Amino acid sequence: CKLPIDLHIITKTPEKYFDLLRKYPVEYLTFQYEELPAGFKMPSDIKGQKGLAIITPTDVAAFDTFSDFDFILIMATIPGQSGGVFDPVNFKKIRKFKQKHPNKNVHVDGGVNGEVSFILRNMGVHTSVSGSFLFKAASVGQALMDLTKREIVSLFKIKDFMIPREECPVIDFSQLSLKNILEQITFGKLGVTLVENNKKFEGIISNADLRRTLLQNLDNIEGMNTQKMINKTPVTILDTATVDDMLNLVREQSFPVMYLPVLNEEGNAVGIVTFVNL
Repeated sequence: CKLPIDLHIITKTPEKYFDLLRKYPVEYLTFQYEELPAGFKMPSDIKGQKGLAIITPTDVAAFDTFSDFDFILIMATIPGQSGGVFDPVNFKKIRKFKQKHPNKNVHVDGGVNGEVSFILRNMGVHTSVSGSFLFKAASVGQALMDLTKREIVSLFKIKDFMIPREECPVIDFSQLSLKNILEQITFGKLGVTLVENNKKFEGIISNADLRRTLLQNLDNIEGMNTQKMINKTPVTILDTATVDDMLNLVREQSFPVMYLPVLNEEGNAVGIVTFVNL
């Protein structure tokens, strides 16, 4: 059989499976963290990608002692409970894990329907597991298409999965030196920085805005007015909007939208949504 096997083992005695795993290797092997005995070590001669599964209450810091593993599996509902609802707190856990382990993959299992699948893809999740959504649908084929299409009707709010302001690069209007702008865009790792004036949203500066202004001032870099880098009228969205609202907004634009600053009702920036993973 050429189909890859994804094996999830929940046991307090993992060692009793080691010989079987050596004899019958699988492509993906995951052990449930909460059941593992203290000091658990995976034998190095067992083949396949290794994963650590955690339930929603468990912090992603559990992965720190399994840094030789290839991925984390976040159980977004109660393991073994079919048809559960995805817990939005896992969006934050995904961001936290990707910040700590940028070279490791994220797998998600539980409550994955069309809308959740879209959000997870947007967040850079490598693999999503969907069961009851597919097999309880009138048409498995149509449900499978719903997991991969980009047109999604969602009840989730933008604030549920946006990158919150405290995790975003932000620069104050009074600190708009070229060095500060370069540092915020580079170390923020989003390709964009929010610009504020006394915490009031002023606009954004993206990689493209930076390059354009530099090209226009190659002969006078020292005299360049960095305020001209600011896009003061970017497309923005409210934190209370839904994914459906967001997609409709993006479709209305005549240019590709890579970043969406997220504002609250007072007009202050509360986060960013990026589309670099779609």
